[in-house]
Amino acid sequence: MGRGRAKAKQTKVARELKYRNHSTDLDQLQRELSGGSSDGATSVRPAEDDDAVDDDDYRAVYRD
Repeated sequence: MGRGRAKAKQTKVARELKYRNHSTDLDQLQRELSGGSSDGATSVRPAEDDDAVDDDDYRAVYRD
């Protein structure tokens, strides 16, 4: 019991997603897929490998 409101909400959301007019910016999609940057977008740098730093600390403390 008590699932009626939740199910009604899910049905409402599903209908909105199904029948809503989706306007897609194809130029923006093309820029994203091609990897080009525009409008001052910043590039993403890969994160440093934290495990390598931890291993170095471990070796410095526990040497045989």
